[in-house]
Amino acid sequence: MSETEKAGNAEIQALIRLMDEPDEGNYRLIRSRILAYGTEALPSLEGLLDQHFDELLQERIMNLVQEIQLKEVYDGLKKWSETESHNLLKGFFQVSRFQYPNLNYKEMHARLDLVIRDIWLEMNDELTALEKVKVINHVLFDIHRFTANRQEMHIPQNFYLNTLLDTRKGSPIALGILYMLVSRSLGIPIFGVNLPQHFILAYAQEGSLEKDILPAPEEILFYINPFNQGTVFTHHEIELYLKQMKFESRPEYFGACSHETIVRRLLTNLVISYEKEGKGDKSEELRRLMFALKGGLSGEQA
Repeated sequence: MSETEKAGNAEIQALIRLMDEPDEGNYRLIRSRILAYGTEALPSLEGLLDQHFDELLQERIMNLVQEIQLKEVYDGLKKWSETESHNLLKGFFQVSRFQYPNLNYKEMHARLDLVIRDIWLEMNDELTALEKVKVINHVLFDIHRFTANRQEMHIPQNFYLNTLLDTRKGSPIALGILYMLVSRSLGIPIFGVNLPQHFILAYAQEGSLEKDILPAPEEILFYINPFNQGTVFTHHEIELYLKQMKFESRPEYFGACSHETIVRRLLTNLVISYEKEGKGDKSEELRRLMFALKGGLSGEQA
């Protein structure tokens, strides 16, 4: 540890010892100094959580830890949006750190690679697009037993990467992201479609992954419903769905959407999920996170 790091650690410890300051104005100054250290202050703060302090001090410690962790997720999403949005896994990972701040990216990547390997073993270049989807469906839904969580559709756990991998259950958008990640890692041109109230996927023409622009509706071969075991359907069936749900038919409901749109929609669904659970504080924090992305609060419900 350098002299600068030692000095910083000493100041953090000194500031933490002052956290029981009774004057609210003085405490705000102490709090501001601790927040300025960011994640560097977390080990010292988290080390105090299991100790028996009075209720006020315990609340102050918890609030500081949560504020630092939230800022870390915000910064991670902002960096992703600005420079890494080509990597959907990183976006999914950053959102999942909102509830699970100690997640390890390499571990999540390794767990996903196991699924990808099993699909790769079943693939060959001679398969048609429909045959490739059949292989993906078999590995994801029959071998690895991923499934839709229809009994608890709106619980927050349906929208996080680690809980999806742990329980094998998820929401339409979580299963859709998983399907995209495993497919595109093998060069299969599958994209997200921002359909109202139901996130689906599109299988585009070969070479779509190499283009700088997203596939238009006329470049889509067929659509996939990851929430229904990868069922394949057509443009006409989307039209029927929109008509039945009384939604206006728009071109964006038939073409591919960006990774940033997907992550924003994921956050929007989490806002709704926590509101249903009566956890308005969580919903507000998630709304703050949306401002890390280009486009702010706009999004669709899945």
